[in-house]
Amino acid sequence: MGKAASGFHTTASQSGSRAKGPRPAQSLNTLPPARLAWDRQEIPCTMLRASLSHPLRLLQVMCKTKRPSAWQRALELSAATPETRNRYVDLLRAVSILFVIYGHWIAAAAYADGQGGLVTTHLLALTTTSHPFTWIIQVMPVFFFVGGFSNGVSWSAAQRKGSAYSTWLESRLRRLVGPVLIPLVVWIVMGAIANRSGVTPPWIGRGSQMALIPVWFLAVYVLIALLVPISHGLWKRFGMGSIVGLAAIAALVDVAFFQWGLGNGAWVNYIFVWSAVHQLGYAWCDGKLEGSGRPLGLAILGAVALGCMIHFGPYPLSMVGVPGDEFSNTMPPKISLLALGCLQVGLLLSIQEPMKRWLRGLRPWAATVLINSMIMTLFLWHMTVMILSVGAGHLLGDLGLKVEPNSGAWWAQKAVWLLVCTAGMLPAVAIFARFERPKALPKDASILAPWRLVVGAHLVVFGLAAVAYGGIAGDYPLGLNWPTLIPPFIGAALVRRWKSNAAE
Repeated sequence: MGKAASGFHTTASQSGSRAKGPRPAQSLNTLPPARLAWDRQEIPCTMLRASLSHPLRLLQVMCKTKRPSAWQRALELSAATPETRNRYVDLLRAVSILFVIYGHWIAAAAYADGQGGLVTTHLLALTTTSHPFTWIIQVMPVFFFVGGFSNGVSWSAAQRKGSAYSTWLESRLRRLVGPVLIPLVVWIVMGAIANRSGVTPPWIGRGSQMALIPVWFLAVYVLIALLVPISHGLWKRFGMGSIVGLAAIAALVDVAFFQWGLGNGAWVNYIFVWSAVHQLGYAWCDGKLEGSGRPLGLAILGAVALGCMIHFGPYPLSMVGVPGDEFSNTMPPKISLLALGCLQVGLLLSIQEPMKRWLRGLRPWAATVLINSMIMTLFLWHMTVMILSVGAGHLLGDLGLKVEPNSGAWWAQKAVWLLVCTAGMLPAVAIFARFERPKALPKDASILAPWRLVVGAHLVVFGLAAVAYGGIAGDYPLGLNWPTLIPPFIGAALVRRWKSNAAE
């Protein structure tokens, strides 16, 4: 309990003189109305006072006392939000995560092969009609754009306060690294058990890779966060020119990839493409994309550029990778994703003023706060929940898996699957959302050595990228790929503050 709940606080006292001699027994309903704050819920503290003589009654009262619901906490936080906060940033983040989750769940197309096996495929591989919709459900540009805004705000504030780079970076990493290790640990345990149970490494690798593929975003985002002092400095010096420069480099990498067979070297576009989108967030943070005129101009530029790339160039229509296709816009990232980002960001910012007015309402803003309070949990666990749900259906006689994908019956059944997966997220949120809220550091906490944060972050990035690309299976003890699984934990140990006040 906090200090407010460390003792009994009487708010009303009994009047009149006390009678001498033994006090008559009182029922709990007639005891004085003193109250105690108990996890933001007030309960009669006289019930605790009566516990010496009524311990069982006290236990009954405590069992009936409820913690405030997540919605109640969101309402409290919403009411306390300062008017100066850009609430539209949080709304974009919340809506984007819902697009990611339900987009993944809808596109998954697992079905029973009729011979006791399970086939995993993708809706994009079954019908090209679905490809245009990826312009909507591919929202990674929005995530990096919002990340640029947030990093711009926090880094600028750190500079005004004279805070060290290490202090700022630690605050970023503490929110990112901790939550991502939990699903990794869970999959390591499940993978080891599956290996000992006779499940083949390809199935363990495929299942874990599908479940943990969202961590690629965190790997890239951590790298971009490490470079914020440089990228923000480029923005302050060159403005929109910094975006043009990054776009030009990314375009040259694409030319080398398509024309000269650059191959693995094209993976550097993970930095150049997403950094360019991230720079757009700086532009919004500095007021360069206010109103509706500039955002609409940006949207038109993105739409024209993307249309030309697809019609005249080698870029696919789908903004999400399609299994079996020769080229992909995402692996490695292409300049087409920057064009898509300009289109999406421009359209979204063109309606920012009415949306900001709408978010002044308590309930819309509370819903936004609620989703953001568990956003990492939703992002990291939604694929695991889906895979476990499909696996359970397979074990239950291929329940819900006997219909041909993309048929009318399949779409009707997909609605049920969405409900099942949504229900499956509830226990995941209840168990793991708490890890998104690291404890605040003491004001007198020492500054961690920069090398620890930078080296630790790179180890985390390496491990997450490897897991997102190939899963956890390998030719090592327990059938796991330990050389890629161990580095994230070493990195997390380096960025963790083992003793808050220890000198560095």
